Amino acid sequence: MRMRSTSGSVTTRRGLIALVVSVLASMFVLVPTASAHGTIVSPATRAYQCWQSWGSQHTNPAMQQQDPMCWQAFQANADTMWNWMSALRDGLGGNFQGATPDGQLCSNALSRNNSLNTPGKWRTTNVGSNFSIQLHDQASHGADYFRVYISKNGFDPATQRLGWGNLDFITQTGRYAPAKDITFNVQTNGSYRGHHVLFTIWQASHLDQAYMWCSDVNFG
Repeated sequence: MRMRSTSGSVTTRRGLIALVVSVLASMFVLVPTASAHGTIVSPATRAYQCWQSWGSQHTNPAMQQQDPMCWQAFQANADTMWNWMSALRDGLGGNFQGATPDGQLCSNALSRNNSLNTPGKWRTTNVGSNFSIQLHDQASHGADYFRVYISKNGFDPATQRLGWGNLDFITQTGRYAPAKDITFNVQTNGSYRGHHVLFTIWQASHLDQAYMWCSDVNFG
């Protein structure tokens, strides 16, 4: 009686197993790491606002007309929005001004985020003279402190890049324990009207990591 060879089926099964393992491995490579960080979600930072508004339809040509600042940011480098939680630099030792040239504050001097420095009509969040700031931190690092600034009266975010001389210092907070969400209140002198830039520095607690962001706000 002629015996049936199984070598072909064994080879096929091995090939299928290798293919499945390869696909699974590639899936794990594409999963974001657990080392993600955070950003100010209210009032939304420029990158977060663009991601929140257009992340699910980032190729929609309507963005060019409806939200031209986000359009230019996505065209320059879409990774700026996908990685809205990673605008950090290490080892500044609190020397924020010395390590961050004028005109590069909104990008935290990160070249990949340079589109965030571009002047224009960024979408704004309406605020009053007293308002809250909320950090969402995926990794719950806590904060040594936050520093909060507002662009001076007379500065035009639509035509000017932000520099240190354009800022009024508002407040510096104390420490915050690790948490995914940290909210604190900000009080101003009530003299601001219209479109201003809210500039926030987060000094994280786990390492010497500094995050800097611009949020566009409209004082009523």
